[in-house]
Amino acid sequence: MKKSGIDYFVTIVPFLLVLALVLLFFIFPLQATDILGSIRGLLNNSLGIFYLIFGLFIFLLSLYMAFSRYGNIKLGSGKKEHSDFAWGTMMFTAGLAADILFYSLCEWMLYANQDRIQSLGDTTLWSATYPLFHWGPIPWAFYVVLASCFGFMLHVRKRSRQKYSEACRAILGKHTDGLAGRGIDLLAVFALLAGTATTFSVATPLMSEIIKKLIPNGLSTRELTLIILIATCVVYTFAVLKGMDGVSFLAKICTWLFYALLLYIFFGSGVGSFIVKNGMNALGKMIEHFFSMATYTDPLGENHFPENWTIFYWAYWMVWCVASPFFIGSISRGRTIRQTIMGGYIFGIGSTYVSFIVLGNFTLSLEVFHKLPVLQIYQENGSLYLTVVKMLETLPLPGLVFILLLLSMIAFYATSFDSIALVAAQYSYKSLPEGQEPSRKVQGFWAILLILLPLALVFSESSMVNLQSVSIIAAFPIGLVILLISLSFLKDAKAYLLELEERSKGEKREIDKGVRKE
Repeated sequence: MKKSGIDYFVTIVPFLLVLALVLLFFIFPLQATDILGSIRGLLNNSLGIFYLIFGLFIFLLSLYMAFSRYGNIKLGSGKKEHSDFAWGTMMFTAGLAADILFYSLCEWMLYANQDRIQSLGDTTLWSATYPLFHWGPIPWAFYVVLASCFGFMLHVRKRSRQKYSEACRAILGKHTDGLAGRGIDLLAVFALLAGTATTFSVATPLMSEIIKKLIPNGLSTRELTLIILIATCVVYTFAVLKGMDGVSFLAKICTWLFYALLLYIFFGSGVGSFIVKNGMNALGKMIEHFFSMATYTDPLGENHFPENWTIFYWAYWMVWCVASPFFIGSISRGRTIRQTIMGGYIFGIGSTYVSFIVLGNFTLSLEVFHKLPVLQIYQENGSLYLTVVKMLETLPLPGLVFILLLLSMIAFYATSFDSIALVAAQYSYKSLPEGQEPSRKVQGFWAILLILLPLALVFSESSMVNLQSVSIIAAFPIGLVILLISLSFLKDAKAYLLELEERSKGEKREIDKGVRKE
């Protein structure tokens, strides 16, 4: 690809903006925290209902797209590009990073003492129910709806500009190539950089604590985190430079490690019956109360649960919507929109729920059956990471569990970030024909670039917290863009179906003419 094909503006400017923010966090940490906290509070308190309504709208839209005539649209001609297993593993591992393992183990702890949960009655059941809601249909609806929109853009309309703005062309028209389109693309890459940088803050401290248990080394958590980030970067850079085959192979390895960990904990914990029963109860409770949970706003401001949790999660998933759905859409060639949406729900939610049911109910059982005072330990040390380590030490052969968990988390990070690096590399081109991958140099550039910001942020906890606030704030305009993409798809897909009908009528007329001549 010629150098003139690189879109330097969209590639460099967002990264410079993020770096400028990080410098401000270093120089003016208190002022930056106050300003970002005020903006985040405004969005949560005054505009938070937007996130709730929007999340429910996208979920309902996904069902409409799947089961209406739009669901029959095939994303490109020919056979499926990937087997169902390879496609499902890439989709699942690309969308969650190692966050899923960390939160599966401890999220119920964050809810157990919340006023909202205690007001509902059975805290054991409800603290296991809300994680399924926050990682379930609505978050995955963001992914599958956008994946269908991007897949239609790439494989049906054959658009060579593989950018967020291009998916808005049916509504924006010529403005797609102007300031409006450039603004959307800048926002998308900015959110991608901020979101991916902050996600490393979630699970890497747990990985550091595990390494300390496995290999007493005298290194600080910060030093170990640096080593983990570099090791992860090496793995996913190697995979992304191998192209889609490398990404697919790493996703399969990640999936096997993930399920090996779950099986070991399920059978080794000795509480398999409780895991299944409480998991089923929580799933049933979530389905029964899905719409009331999706629309709960705490109107009297009694517990601030929706602002602290539901709105936070919807916003965080929306920021991740820049890369993951684009990747899912790109690997869905040969499937219908219905298959893409329902397959996303089956593989994505299915594997996510297995993780939360097995890992979450195992750790919950320690508290319920008084094997370990989990909540007391967490209250005393104030560290989720140390508490998780203590919970895992109750298993037989804890060293083996630590190794499996560590390898799984590295694999999850690597598989998420190799797909992100691939999408970011596609963004770097002014145009990229369907089926053509970005050059290895551009992919390598993004693979390294995506890790530099997290490496820098390791040295400043306040910067990490502030950048997370930036990610959440960026979710509001990203939500408006997601709405624009969805409406643009409906308009473009409607026009496409009319084109097919006209073409079919034309072919029928030609056949009728031929019959009459005979």
